[in-house]
Amino acid sequence: MGFVRRDLPVGHPDFGRVEICTCRAQEVAQSAYQRVYRLSNLAAFQEMTFETFKVKGRVGMGEDQARSLKMAFDHAQTFAKTLSGWLLLLGSYGVGKTHLAAAIANFAVRMGVPTIFLTVPDLLDWLRYSYDSADETFESRFEEIRNINLLVIDDLGTQNATAWAQEKLYQIFNHRYVNRLPTVITSNQPLEEIEGRIQSRLRDPELVSQVKINAQDYRQPLVDSTQPRLSALPLYARMTFGSFNMREREKLTPEERANLEKAFRLAQEFAEHPRGWLVFSGTYGCGKTHLAAAIGNYQAGLGQPPIFVVVPDLLDHLRSTFSPNSSVSYDEIFEEVRTARLLILDDLGTQSASPWAREKLYQIFNHRYTAELPTVITTASRLDEIDPRIRSRMLDARLCTIFSILAPAFVAPPERARRSRKAV
Repeated sequence: MGFVRRDLPVGHPDFGRVEICTCRAQEVAQSAYQRVYRLSNLAAFQEMTFETFKVKGRVGMGEDQARSLKMAFDHAQTFAKTLSGWLLLLGSYGVGKTHLAAAIANFAVRMGVPTIFLTVPDLLDWLRYSYDSADETFESRFEEIRNINLLVIDDLGTQNATAWAQEKLYQIFNHRYVNRLPTVITSNQPLEEIEGRIQSRLRDPELVSQVKINAQDYRQPLVDSTQPRLSALPLYARMTFGSFNMREREKLTPEERANLEKAFRLAQEFAEHPRGWLVFSGTYGCGKTHLAAAIGNYQAGLGQPPIFVVVPDLLDHLRSTFSPNSSVSYDEIFEEVRTARLLILDDLGTQSASPWAREKLYQIFNHRYTAELPTVITTASRLDEIDPRIRSRMLDARLCTIFSILAPAFVAPPERARRSRKAV
């Protein structure tokens, strides 16, 4: 029959209670699961589970990257089991954010937890479609999203930033924030670029656990994990502290020699303990690039290679990502530079003075200034020739040390010049 009436004495709390027959219990449970699964929007992500996630990444991945991936996996598993608070997964394209978010959703659905998994563009399209739907109203769909037991929002920041879209997203986030409803968010955008009202809620440490994944894109060919892909440091491998020879600079005055020795000591100290910003200014060939590269090579020798890039080359890298044939996105390159553990920018001031170039450089400098990320800068320009927004940050003595190298351009001896056409 499908149902049974329990044979209990009158007065028992369960007397007269109708229960599902054990022969149908599995069928009912499966039906309930199917209802939850249909609601979840997980059909395209059913293979993305904790069991199929490669916790160790792939062969050739750096130790720090693998550690980052393992930490994200552990956080995701813990969240799936507790469904407490919010989990924010940050990282570049293809690093595993969506897989972990889907794994949480799939785990929750198997536990019978009503769940919705949506990318942000799909969420907004879902809401727009409901205006013309005969099956349900916009209000009912909107309330369903706002109040679902578990909401997983993938790719926050990729949506069309119309006023309507921003307002709907804010209303969803704010409702779930006020009511402390379990929510998972993934984004490849820095928090600073997310709409301010949503950003402020994502920054609440009492509710939100932020996890940054620093692994490589699974969809791209494996690159040398010991060297950031953008860095030109291997081209400057010979420029070390050991090869910076004062004795070959016989024509220096005592003042110039003392000045250069001080620059050398500053570079060594920074290389051992990278903190704040270090700016070397001076004429071309005075030694500033050599000292900047020596800092980079010293850090690379410790297993922590920085990004070393000439500013005009950096801007060319960014422009090239707009090509249809580019294998990397603009966002990937820009974020890699902006958040580098140590960034060495050579020849600031030689770049194109286009508004686009000035704006991109300002955004990089401003982020690193706000986050106080270690940065080395060389420039042959006078400070008053540099973008005033960047200059104002360089002049903050609390963060930045500016040192002007007085030595003239160094000319290598003839035999050495034959070995290398590059000036120090």
